[in-house]
Amino acid sequence: MKTRLLILSLLSFLSFNSHCQTGNLGHFDNRRLHFGIQVGYTLSKFDLNFNEDPTLRQSLQGVTSYFAPGFHISAICPDLRLNKWFNLRLVPGVTLITREVSYAWESGYASTHSLVEHGRNVESVYGEIPIELKFRSMRYGNFRPYLTAGVSYGFDFASLRKNKNQTNESIIRLQPHDFRYSLGMGFDVFLYYVKFAIELKMTFGLVDLKVEDPDVYIRSFDNLSSRTFMLSFTFEG
Repeated sequence: MKTRLLILSLLSFLSFNSHCQTGNLGHFDNRRLHFGIQVGYTLSKFDLNFNEDPTLRQSLQGVTSYFAPGFHISAICPDLRLNKWFNLRLVPGVTLITREVSYAWESGYASTHSLVEHGRNVESVYGEIPIELKFRSMRYGNFRPYLTAGVSYGFDFASLRKNKNQTNESIIRLQPHDFRYSLGMGFDVFLYYVKFAIELKMTFGLVDLKVEDPDVYIRSFDNLSSRTFMLSFTFEG
């Protein structure tokens, strides 16, 4: 009797597990190619080092960059299945980002220079071409966790690197070309008609974006690079 119950329980478990492993879109991940769209929310800032020039210390205590919100939209074209665990995907798109830069002036200097600015916003519109490797875990019912790693090239269409300043206001100008690496994680949700994914990703700039300028707002920092956090929602069919 106990043996029969054990066998029946085992068969029931295997039947349930088989159903969970299949679920919606059971053969979706076996396709060689598929496509999709990705939209999301970003938070971006600069990684920078305060210039240790002693002449700056007479007026400025430090410079800090803070995360500011943005938006991105991309196309997955295509996602290429390499094997059971790995996919290679190309995700070209457009990212609109803002970075905040805050200046901490010496109190004496700020009191005698009433026009000094304590913050700047630097806006960019990047056309990006990321290439990512996606590692997928086992599928659990209609869910499948994954990790990503990749590199990307971005061109800043809003770059003011070649713009001449026509006013008395100084401008933080950036190099238009940026190269980054990224690390991310997420999970796929297999719906009835499409595969939906929620993904968290961080990108790190590899190049110095700063354009040299004698203005105090620009020469106060060195090694200006980008860092962006992305929360993305993906739909693949």
